Amino acid sequence: MPPADAEPGISRGTATAAPASPSQPPGERAVSVLWSFGKCLGALLPVYLAGYYGFSISVILFGLMIYIGWKHSRLEKVMRLKSAMYLLENEREFTTEKVFRTKRDLPPWVNFPDVEKVEWLNKILQQAWPFVGQYLEKLLVETIAPSIRASSIHLQTLSFTKVNIGDKALKVVGVKAHTEQDKRQVMLDLYLSYAGDVEINVEIKKYFCKAGVKGVQLHGKLRVILEPLIGDVPLVGAITMFFIRRPKLDINWTGLTNLLDIPGLNAMSDTMIMDAIASFLVLPNRLTVPLVADLHVAQLRSPLPRGVVRIHLLEAEDLTAKDTVIKGLIDGKSDPYAVIRVGTQIFTSHHVDSNLNPQWREMYEVIVHEVPGQELEVEVFDKDPDQDDFLGRVKVDLDIVKKARVVDDWFNLKDVSTGSVHLRLEWLSLLSSADRLSEVIQTNQNLTSKTADPPSAAILAIYLDQAHALPMRKGNKEPSPMVQISIQDTTKESKTCYGTSSPVWEDAFTFFIQDPRKQDIDIQVKDDDRAFSLGSLTISLARLLATHELNMDQWFQLENSGSASRIYIKIVLRVLWLSDHATPTTPSPHPSASGSGTGNGGNKSEPNLMGSGGSAKPQPARPQHTTPDPDFASEGVLRIHLVEAQNLIAKDNFMGGIVKGKSDPYVKIRVAGITFRSHTIKENLNPTWNELYEVILTQLPGQEIQFELFDKDIDQDDFLGRFKLSLRDIISAQFIDTWYTLNDVKSGRVHLVLEWMPRVSDLPRLEQILQFQSQKSYQNKVVPSAAVLFVYVEHAHGLPLKKSGKEPKVGAEIILKGVSYRTKICERSTSPRWDEAFHFLVRDPRDETLTVKLSHSWGQALGSLTLPLREVLAEPGLVLDRWLILDGALPESQILMRATLKILDTQLAVCRKAPGDGGNDGNGVEMVPKWDPSHLDLRHRGGFPIGSDNAGTAGQVKLTISYSTEEGRLFITVHACRSLASCSKDSADPYVSFILLPDKKATTKRRTATKKRDLNPEFNERFDFDFSLEESIQRRLDLSVKNNVSFMSRERELIGKLQLDLDQIDLKTGVTQWYDLVPEAN
Repeated sequence: MPPADAEPGISRGTATAAPASPSQPPGERAVSVLWSFGKCLGALLPVYLAGYYGFSISVILFGLMIYIGWKHSRLEKVMRLKSAMYLLENEREFTTEKVFRTKRDLPPWVNFPDVEKVEWLNKILQQAWPFVGQYLEKLLVETIAPSIRASSIHLQTLSFTKVNIGDKALKVVGVKAHTEQDKRQVMLDLYLSYAGDVEINVEIKKYFCKAGVKGVQLHGKLRVILEPLIGDVPLVGAITMFFIRRPKLDINWTGLTNLLDIPGLNAMSDTMIMDAIASFLVLPNRLTVPLVADLHVAQLRSPLPRGVVRIHLLEAEDLTAKDTVIKGLIDGKSDPYAVIRVGTQIFTSHHVDSNLNPQWREMYEVIVHEVPGQELEVEVFDKDPDQDDFLGRVKVDLDIVKKARVVDDWFNLKDVSTGSVHLRLEWLSLLSSADRLSEVIQTNQNLTSKTADPPSAAILAIYLDQAHALPMRKGNKEPSPMVQISIQDTTKESKTCYGTSSPVWEDAFTFFIQDPRKQDIDIQVKDDDRAFSLGSLTISLARLLATHELNMDQWFQLENSGSASRIYIKIVLRVLWLSDHATPTTPSPHPSASGSGTGNGGNKSEPNLMGSGGSAKPQPARPQHTTPDPDFASEGVLRIHLVEAQNLIAKDNFMGGIVKGKSDPYVKIRVAGITFRSHTIKENLNPTWNELYEVILTQLPGQEIQFELFDKDIDQDDFLGRFKLSLRDIISAQFIDTWYTLNDVKSGRVHLVLEWMPRVSDLPRLEQILQFQSQKSYQNKVVPSAAVLFVYVEHAHGLPLKKSGKEPKVGAEIILKGVSYRTKICERSTSPRWDEAFHFLVRDPRDETLTVKLSHSWGQALGSLTLPLREVLAEPGLVLDRWLILDGALPESQILMRATLKILDTQLAVCRKAPGDGGNDGNGVEMVPKWDPSHLDLRHRGGFPIGSDNAGTAGQVKLTISYSTEEGRLFITVHACRSLASCSKDSADPYVSFILLPDKKATTKRRTATKKRDLNPEFNERFDFDFSLEESIQRRLDLSVKNNVSFMSRERELIGKLQLDLDQIDLKTGVTQWYDLVPEAN
């Protein structure tokens, strides 16, 4: 056959190609005929076998489809490779042709005048290419092959049978030099293009397995940094190389790896290879080759970032309607969301239903490693059940943001007919002084966004160099140390250094810091199994703030380790600062040129408020106190203590009921539309729960509390009984401690302690109640409330205008310790009126703080109020009722509200005695004997452990679960996992999948991406469901963390599970927390 790269129209050896040629020996002709017969027989054999064994014809058709798809993909790859080779060989001819004179198809040196051609370098590469091939063959055969054979007993017969990198050399189609950035370095951008006829074959003789590669394409921009420049040979201290963006890769497989050209596997295999390349050569990863000794390689491999860009994704306009009706005859809407990329940093916004002008109001922070070079890419998609539709993209050079400091503009979407997106981009410089840290933290507190993470005040770079004299393992064996570095909920791991007590890691890590004054660095040195600790270290960031240039570079003595065990770390903190010429503000809903309208409005209104100003008409007197409804603060608190049950029915029977089993009971409590669910106790007919629930109730006639018991099963839970209680009876009795018989079943009873909490304004009682409650503990880890807070928000006055000069639509958000409520949004006014009441359960009024935030349509901040509850405790009757000044607004901005505290006086704490009756003390108070479950053996029962929170778990998963009443959707965000159990010696490849039961449809199933070899993976993926609030409450979250294993692997797939009834959660408020995973054995 002619060679693959032969020019069209040229035939070589055609005289010998025909099998019927007279010059061909008879023996060869016979072999050729037998070979043709064998191929025909091989094609017919599957059909015969399918008929012989009675298989369906669909099996044959399926195999035929796979073969055709593989053949088609294979031919496409070959054609792409030939076209790329031909284009590189005839670059000048194609460049000068008119048909190719578009900016997209021209090489970089034609598009950009500062990109130079380097034909001399390409000639050198072409001349040296055969010798590069000799070196590569020697490297593969003499170095790589022996190491592969030694790694596994199954690969002992592996060998490279052919190594040929071909005649097509790597081409540098353009070079751009950057010399204006730093005088101590030379920065080069190399535009690489390789379309080669490389051929590498591998054979494993033991399994008769052959595989290989025949043809590779690689195109990308490689940045080469020569630094530091030194005054000695070789003039350059080190060479650092990396791709700013992922290069394009295309591979032609041969042998057994031909299967990777099957559609689906094709893209997956190329993606896996690109992931491997990205882990070494795509930002933020770099390949550093030191040329001289005594260099800090870790700092060259991971230098301090150039800066941080804070991205405000605000809104979009005129997006394309993709959800059309009747095949496009009727225009519909789209459900848009945005994907933001900067290098390997990727964020996804929430999606907005049926809206061509969506508002996101989300904020993200990205680290910028290289400018010029890195770009911000925003892609907008229409959310669909199957495949999301493309709505456009925009790219922004981050070098422009660095020069402008703040870019607040509308950007037209590319590759679509219509649409634009509003972005505010802020360049945050890195300060090496803590002088402005307090100012930065105060400014960040005024920023509002829908993202869970607050703005960062600083970034922290940790350079992990080496350790010395680490302790030995058991048996006096050398350890294989690795390091886990944690700051709050973020944990990162170093590489493992095998078989040494003095490891050299040379790794670097970067963290975002919200408040360095309150955060610590936790460093754990462990053996590679993550179980045996070699030492630990805790460094307070407050200590770093006192150092010169926020820098520590020294040896640290390890704790819980050997007496001589030390670790060398360099820690660098940099404060994130926005230039004084571009003060960060909360993004406005629409771009405006000036905010002077706000200031003018403030100046004009001030004289009117003071009642002066000459002929100015005085304002009518404002009310000084609120006027709530008479029913305000009339709600009461019901405390339910679920103690235990006895003589429950056994539902888990065996052999058709011949062998009696047990049950796995749990309780559901329904009251006033709220559902509580206890934990499940395994295999126990006399369970003890010891759980406490509290609910604020309005005294309405006919209210009931319903208790239902169920046996937890894999499919459908079995009924164990029910009973109902009248709320009026509980209020009349005030306190009940008794057993209740279960209805609709043969046997069973439940022990409850019910208390309708008396509400008092007696401040001295608070200390006694808090002291009593500090001695109580419950299995569901509930801390009893000491008080209830009633808040009445009446109206505000003198609020600032919007940046556009218009009056705002104001809403108020009231927050207390993770629980928040929102008022209605008033019509446009600087003096909105709400007249709304809210209530909160308060654990300790001395330590908790009420926060009120005012904003325009939950976007632009208009002011806030922070009210410590200690101030309410100091008021007469525990009632605060007056105008309060708002922070972050105009000087005259105020809000009129009432805050009333009622102390919950429990009968279990103390019992008053009449004066003179005697007693144990002079206060007329004595302790009342109360039920104490300490005699029960709780530690050996199922459910929540009493010891360590993580004992017996397979790790933890961090979730945010909330319901948006505005959008009518349930949102579940999978943030991260930590401390997952390893599934093999190579860690695990975890992903999270879950389903919302009882439905087992595809619409209720979701899964995250897979994180390679990470026991503390971060996902940060958000999922939404079109459920009503009532439907959401009835759902059960069935979540699994799994290890992504191959089809033939023997590794364990399931890492841990979590089951959570959503009726346990206040979905309107939302909750973000870590949940324990239950291992498979449990």
